[in-house]
Amino acid sequence: MRQRVRQSRNAVLRQFAATLAVSSLLALAGLASASAQSGTPAPDQSKAAAQPADAAAKDAAQNQRRTDEFAEAAQVINGPAGNPECVWLGRRVVRLMWRDDLDTAFRHLDLYDRFGCPGGHIQAAFRCLTRFGGQIDPKVAETLDSRVHACWINPASQPQQAAAAASQPAAPTTGNSQAPQPAASPSPAASPSPAPPK
Repeated sequence: MRQRVRQSRNAVLRQFAATLAVSSLLALAGLASASAQSGTPAPDQSKAAAQPADAAAKDAAQNQRRTDEFAEAAQVINGPAGNPECVWLGRRVVRLMWRDDLDTAFRHLDLYDRFGCPGGHIQAAFRCLTRFGGQIDPKVAETLDSRVHACWINPASQPQQAAAAASQPAAPTTGNSQAPQPAASPSPAASPSPAPPK
């Protein structure tokens, strides 16, 4: 008698498990089809073809710019600091130090040392970068990258030189040129006198 009860219980439990499994599968299939129907429409084929072409052109331009920067560094800097691996790792170390990512900067510095690159050049480039701190826009990555490269090429550059060169007008070609006169400073406006107490 007990055996028949156990068999009937097992049969009921098996039937319940099978029903539950089928119900779950149907619910999942319904959710999958509903999400497929409400998904975003497929992008236009012309737009999809144009995006990889634009990305490839952008990558090619960026690679050419990097190659030009490495060639410029090799021409300007004598010694190992002008080697492409030293330029790449050194600029990266300086950039990471500027962004206060010192752990990563030290790991890159270990690689920099393994390639036999001069550590003094990193110090000089970072010193140069700190001089230009007010001219670096933290929201625009290109300003930091271009300033790091300029400081890597010429660690002795000064911010006053850049500002003075930008503000000087072109020299006149006439024979009676005079030295430019300094602009008169504006006088401060008179402040209103306080009313006498009553």
